[in-house]
Amino acid sequence: MLNVPSQSFPAPRSQQRVAAGGRSKVPLKQGRSLMDWIRLTKSGKDLTGLKGRLIEVTEEELKKHNKKDDCWVCIRGIISARFDIGFVYNVSPYMEYHPGGEDELMRAAGSDGTELFDQVHRWVNYESMLKECLVGRMAVKPTVLKGMLPKSQVTETLAKEGPSYPSYDWFQTDSLVTIAIYTKQKDINLDSIIVDHQDDSFRAETIIKDHLYLIHIGLSHEVQEDFSVRVIESVGKIEIVLKKKENTSWNFLGHPLENHHSLIPRKDTGLYYRKCQLISKEDVTHDTRLFCLMLPPSTHLQVPIGQHVYLRLPITGTEIVKPYTPISGSLFSEFKEPVLPNNKYIYFLIKIYPTGLFTPELDRLQIGDFVSVSSPEGNFKISAFQELEDLFLLAAGTGFTPMVKILNYALTDIPTLRKVKLMFFNKTEDDIIWRSQLEKLAFKDKRLDVEFVLSAPTSEWNGKQGHISPALLSEFFKRNLDKSKVLVCICGPVPFTEQGIRLLHDLNFSKNEIHSFTA
Repeated sequence: MLNVPSQSFPAPRSQQRVAAGGRSKVPLKQGRSLMDWIRLTKSGKDLTGLKGRLIEVTEEELKKHNKKDDCWVCIRGIISARFDIGFVYNVSPYMEYHPGGEDELMRAAGSDGTELFDQVHRWVNYESMLKECLVGRMAVKPTVLKGMLPKSQVTETLAKEGPSYPSYDWFQTDSLVTIAIYTKQKDINLDSIIVDHQDDSFRAETIIKDHLYLIHIGLSHEVQEDFSVRVIESVGKIEIVLKKKENTSWNFLGHPLENHHSLIPRKDTGLYYRKCQLISKEDVTHDTRLFCLMLPPSTHLQVPIGQHVYLRLPITGTEIVKPYTPISGSLFSEFKEPVLPNNKYIYFLIKIYPTGLFTPELDRLQIGDFVSVSSPEGNFKISAFQELEDLFLLAAGTGFTPMVKILNYALTDIPTLRKVKLMFFNKTEDDIIWRSQLEKLAFKDKRLDVEFVLSAPTSEWNGKQGHISPALLSEFFKRNLDKSKVLVCICGPVPFTEQGIRLLHDLNFSKNEIHSFTA
C-alpha cells in the first residue's frame, strides 16, 4: 500500500506530526522499515494465509476479516467500481511496517479502503507493495458511477456540481489530423492539457476545474511521433495536430479505449506515467543534484507552477515512487533551458540521502537511462497571484524547490508586484542551493530581497542564524498599514512548516494569505 516513508491512510494527530500538505508518519519499531518489508515479501513466507491460492471475495466475506491479526482491505472495489479492479489484501503482516500506524489500517478493516487511501497517497503503487498479500478479487455487483453515465445523465448531474460536459471533433487534410476539444471554459491554457500517444493509443487529459476530461482512442492509422498543441483561450478550444505517416484518407478517427470521452473528478483518477530520459546531472551543493529529464517526443506535458509530479523507479524488484516539484533550469531567463518543441525538458533539484532507498538509486542512473514521470498534481492555483503586491517566501533546504518557478513567474508576469522577500533556512553555507544565483537576481531586480538563515554556521558567518522563530519572522514581515494584497508561501520539513504556519497565524496572516507546500 505504501512505497515511500509516509503513509497511505491519514493517521490520528495524537500519534503523529501532520504537514499541511497531508503527509504524516508514526515512529516504526527497529527492523520495520520499507526495506525490511521488501525483504519480507521476497522471503517466500505465506503472507495471505491461503498458501498461494487466490479467491473471489464477496462483500459479506470481506466484512468478517476486521481484526488486527486477520485484517483484509479492498482497494478500488465497492466504492470505486469504475476502475473494475477491486483487489483484496491481507494487510495484517504489513501492520508493523505501516508508517501511518496500525490504527489507520484498521480504519479500513473488512471494508473498501479506497477513499481513505486516496485522501493522501492515491499515487502509491499498492499492487507492487502488497502483491504477496493479495487474497483475490472482489466479487462486486456492477455499479454505474458518475463519469461512466450516458452523456445526457452525466451532464445533468454535473450541472449542479461541476463544469459543463466537454465535446470533441476531428478533421483532416492529406497530411494532418486535427483533434479539437471544446472545453466550454475560458481559463484553459497549455498547462491544462496532457497528451501521450504510443503506437496507436492516443490519450489526451484536459484539466477542467476539479475534473479531468479524457479522450482515449486507438487510432485507426499510424501517425508520426511529434505533434503540436494549440489553445484558443478566448473560446476554451484545444487543437491537437497529428502528422499522418501516410497521406491517406481516414474513414474514422479510431476505436474508443478505457474511459474514453469521460469527465471524472480528479480525485477519482489514477496517475498516468511516461518514461523520460535522463539528459544531464550536475552538482548544485555537496549533496544536491540538478537532474534534467526529457519527455518523449510523443508527449505534451507542462507542469503548472506550484504543482508536483511523481518519479518512479524499479528498486529491488519493487516500483518505488517519490513526489518532486519540477523547477526552472535557472533563476535567470538568459540561462533558461534550450527551447525544444512542447517544452520537452523537466528539471529537478533533489537531495541525495546516502542511507535512503530512492535517491541513491536515482543518483546511480547514467545519462540515457529512463525514469517514469507521472502527470502533475497539486492544489496551488495561479489565481493566487492576481493583483498581488507583496510576496513572502519561507523555505528550508530543498523546500526551496517550489519557490523557483514562483520567483520566476512573480518577477516577470505579475505587473502589480511591489516586492518579493525570501527567507531561506539551511544548516550550513554549503547547503544553500543556488546562493550566487539568488544574490545576483536580488542585485538585478530591486524588488527581491533574500535573507539566508543558518542553524549551524561557522564563526565567520555574519548573517542571521537559528531556526524559524517569532523574532525572525517579526523582523522579516513588515506589513503595510494599507493592507496590501499579500501571499506567503512556505515549504520545508514537517516541523518547519507546522511551526511556520502557527507563527504566521500569530502574526495575523489569514488562511487565504498562506499556502504551504509539502517538502
